[in-house]
Amino acid sequence: QVQLVESGGGLVQAGESLRLSCAASGRTVSSRVMGWFRQASGKEREFVAAITWSGASTDYADSVKGRFTISRDNAKNTVYLQMNSLKPEDTAVYYCAAAYNWRVRRDRGNYDYWGQGTQVTVSS
Repeated sequence: QVQLVESGGGLVQAGESLRLSCAASGRTVSSRVMGWFRQASGKEREFVAAITWSGASTDYADSVKGRFTISRDNAKNTVYLQMNSLKPEDTAVYYCAAAYNWRVRRDRGNYDYWGQGTQVTVSS
C-alpha cells in the first residue's frame, strides 16, 4: 500500500506562486510514475503534470506549460509541483497520484494510488 499526502495549497493572488508537495509513505514510489491532477468545482478531474521515476522525463498540460514545474526527490519519497504565475483558472483541488505506465500518463484511470487533495485558490 502507498499513502500519498499533499500539502502546500492555499489562497494566493493572481501572478503569485505556490509549491505543492506530495509525501509518500508505506511502499516506496521511487519506481513509479507520479502525476498531478486537479479538479475544479463542477468539472472533471484533469491532468496537470507527470514525471518518470528517474525524473528524466516530464509532461505538462498545455494550460500549465511554462508556468508549472514537476520534480521529485526519491530519497525523500516526495514529489513537488512548483506553480508560478498563477491564474484564477488554476483554482482547484490538486491531487497527486502514482502509476506504473508512462505511456498513458495523462489517463487518470492509469493511477492506482491517490492523495486526498489540497485546495488551491487564486484570486483575481
